[in-house]
Amino acid sequence: MDNKNDTVSGGVGVCGLLGVAFIVLKLCKVINWSWWWVTAPFWIPISISVLLIVVAGVLLAFAKDE
Repeated sequence: MDNKNDTVSGGVGVCGLLGVAFIVLKLCKVINWSWWWVTAPFWIPISISVLLIVVAGVLLAFAKDE
């Protein structure tokens, strides 16, 4: 008896939900923040990931030279 459970989990994360909530609050004029801060939950995690990849690349480049 083959009882496989192929469940794929995914969807919107915490940052996505927070970003959508901030956009809704901004459009409903509940908050008066800059659009930079309203969209921050979308671009800050991407920026941190890119920064970590660049730092890892630099560290690997220096480690190969030794």
